[in-house]
Amino acid sequence: MLTNKGKYGLKAMLFLARLEPGSSAMGQEIASANNIPKKFLDAILLELRNAGMLRSKKGPGGGYALAKSPRDIRIGHIIRTLDGPLAPINCASKSAYVPCQDCEDLKTCAVRITMSKVRDAMSDILDGMSLQDMIVFAEAPNADLMYNI
Repeated sequence: MLTNKGKYGLKAMLFLARLEPGSSAMGQEIASANNIPKKFLDAILLELRNAGMLRSKKGPGGGYALAKSPRDIRIGHIIRTLDGPLAPINCASKSAYVPCQDCEDLKTCAVRITMSKVRDAMSDILDGMSLQDMIVFAEAPNADLMYNI
């Protein structure tokens, strides 16, 4: 499940993606526009900056801006940065695999196999979708958008 941290991060990134190229926004502006607690948003923006998705500048004319084009920022990268692996259970994770203590046979475990398929489907969609795709979805929610999966 997407946490509030992940949801707020997506909202903040979408806000910044909609700015005029070369523009930036202060944390308070992003927080107010998206009804996000400012202190929580500050921590989120720091993580996104450390992951190379944002750049920041202090002082007059400063603020946050995307470090790349909205077309080049994948939703899967944002969510993994803020919420960790996409797998619904640890034994289905590719990057944070932890075996279940009650599993008798990893290769034939129907739960792990099913949840691995769920992880793959989520990954295909989220890694194929960019911030720009999300903006297009919001502007034309009934449009049949083809993204890179």
